[in-house]
Amino acid sequence: MARKLKEDLRTPDEIRADVPPEHAAARMPELHAYIESEVLRKLRAEHHPINISVDMILSFADNPYQVLDNEEMDELVQSIKERGILTPLIVMPKPNDTHVFELISGHRRLYAAQKAGLETVPAIVCNVSRDEAAIMVVDSNLHREHFLPSEKAKAYKLKMAAMKRQGKRTDLTSDQVGPKLTAKEISDVDSVSQVKRYVRLNNLAPGLLSLVDEGKIALTPAVELSYLTEDEQTDLLETIESEDCTPSLSQAQQMRKLSAQGQLDMDAVFHTMTKPKPNQQEKITLPFVKLPIDKIRNYAKTEPTPQIVHDFLLKAVEHYCRYLDRQKDKGDR
Repeated sequence: MARKLKEDLRTPDEIRADVPPEHAAARMPELHAYIESEVLRKLRAEHHPINISVDMILSFADNPYQVLDNEEMDELVQSIKERGILTPLIVMPKPNDTHVFELISGHRRLYAAQKAGLETVPAIVCNVSRDEAAIMVVDSNLHREHFLPSEKAKAYKLKMAAMKRQGKRTDLTSDQVGPKLTAKEISDVDSVSQVKRYVRLNNLAPGLLSLVDEGKIALTPAVELSYLTEDEQTDLLETIESEDCTPSLSQAQQMRKLSAQGQLDMDAVFHTMTKPKPNQQEKITLPFVKLPIDKIRNYAKTEPTPQIVHDFLLKAVEHYCRYLDRQKDKGDR
């Protein structure tokens, strides 16, 4: 079987070598399809596809991935028009309906085939349980080049829930302990801690999750915000929109702490979000000012390191301002 599988499947380098550079884009879908889970590759090596009407194939009900109508989709549509579908889809019979199938792998190819005007597509019918199908749906896409954080969040949650129903504990650990899952069983592209972070994103309000997908809120602050209550997240969204700002990690951590203490009301959210960040505070540099070190040394009574000079000058400015205030008071009398 291993020898047959090796003969049936070409490596990415073999696929590239077979294609002239000017036609490389047309074969990218085949290359991307290669980088899928071993289970799906074995299915395609061992089973013969059949042609199924596109009208008989429905998207997997819990599919966590988006199908985008973008430039890459246009390239895939053109490739299918010219060469057809190179990699068969994987489908499962829909329960209680022998004439309808649910799509496990190939959502982008099915959409592209519909845009290309195909009436049928090659597909392999796979009789698996719903939990097995859910795991296959997730695994078949984890090696995609472009991922939205929300897609990974939903994918990992879907896979962990399916594995849990299969009797496995899903409290991730770095080491294998009894039936616990290791990170490798959930993902071979993310660590345990990273998987946990993505799963936490499922606790974010849709508006905040969209900001994470848009890159306006980073993953680590987003994880902190996921611990806020639904009402607190609503208050935060309103503040983000009204003040045109997004939370830094320190602000997210502060709001999580206030939330745990039951003190994160709308005023606290507004105060936290509108407080100037350290890197936003104005600073003045004086690149052309030369200070007489000997005088600084005499005044400060110590060796003038850069930090000592910095502190000494700030105190000098403070004392001088007080002197000016006193002079003004005398003039007003």
